[in-house]
Amino acid sequence: MAGFNGFGGGGNMQQLIRQAQKLQEQMEKDKEALENSVVNASSGGGMVEVKMNGKREIVALNIKPEAVDPEDVEMLEDLIMACINDANRQIDELAQKIMPNIPGGMF
Repeated sequence: MAGFNGFGGGGNMQQLIRQAQKLQEQMEKDKEALENSVVNASSGGGMVEVKMNGKREIVALNIKPEAVDPEDVEMLEDLIMACINDANRQIDELAQKIMPNIPGGMF
């Protein structure tokens, strides 16, 4: 009997299945490594600092007292947003290093 779509006998199909399983296992290891990573970001010259893990959870947020000005809450909000956005960008870059062949949004 001729092969299926040019794959030949069942041996080649088994090999493809094993390769897919290995790829899936590696993807899971890479995902776990990313999720266990932590990035540090800061804004305002270190006035606001954030630590974020690869699951995009904030694990620490530090705000220096001098960053808190009741007359300028908007500045503090901007510093926090800048810090969080930088941490997210770092996670994206780390994901590209750890999992370069996985399309964005799949982890």
